[in-house]
Amino acid sequence: MIMRTVRNQPRTTREDLVNDLKAAGTIVTKKTNGNTLRREGLKSCSTRKVPLLKKAHIHARLKFANEHLNDSEDIWVKVLWSDETKAELFGINSTRRVWRRRNAAYDPKNTIPTVKHGGGNIMLWGCFSAMGTGQLHRIKGTMDRAMYRQILGENLLPSARALKMGCGWVFQHDNDPKHTAKATKEWLKKKHIKVLEWPSQSPDLNLIDNLWRELKVRVAKCQPRNLNDLEKICKEEWDKIPPEMCANLV
Repeated sequence: MIMRTVRNQPRTTREDLVNDLKAAGTIVTKKTNGNTLRREGLKSCSTRKVPLLKKAHIHARLKFANEHLNDSEDIWVKVLWSDETKAELFGINSTRRVWRRRNAAYDPKNTIPTVKHGGGNIMLWGCFSAMGTGQLHRIKGTMDRAMYRQILGENLLPSARALKMGCGWVFQHDNDPKHTAKATKEWLKKKHIKVLEWPSQSPDLNLIDNLWRELKVRVAKCQPRNLNDLEKICKEEWDKIPPEMCANLV
């Protein structure tokens, strides 16, 4: 009964199992329920967050997967991945651990300052390919369609040249309205930049999300003091990400 319940409803708690079994006339403790599930190879884990997908999104993602199912590695090496992200001043610092004695929790050496909403943040645009990281650009103010085209103009082609993408490379960006605006499409077409068709609601397919995480972990270790410091460290650490990591992701 325990296994059947959990198979049908993975979010069932041990307390729910105790109550269900009690209603069925059997007394089983939470500890016994937990031991039983672990013995069967199950363990309690945090639920993973995934995009909320409608049927149209699911069909589009499946279509994308089928179209690229047999693509060779050479094709993906030619893709220049891009996206925006938010870097917070005290973002990932909160997850760090310290070695301390029992009553020294609030010793300044053992604490990390926290501020509401991360103590301020900066927005970044970046790109990378299997050859390494491209340029990283700080977005100042609210990015609109015109600013996005300006960012591409100043960073996209220079990145492609620096990474030696050669002929026939493909640009990847998601379906943000700024990315899919008519003026943006015309700009890309004028520059003869081929764009990878991308399914909506698919941030989990974009490889650059893995690099954003790597960047934020590296930046947190440097403990930036202010937003200008944060920008400087972000750019330094972005450039330090080894090309091998990028190649392995691709």
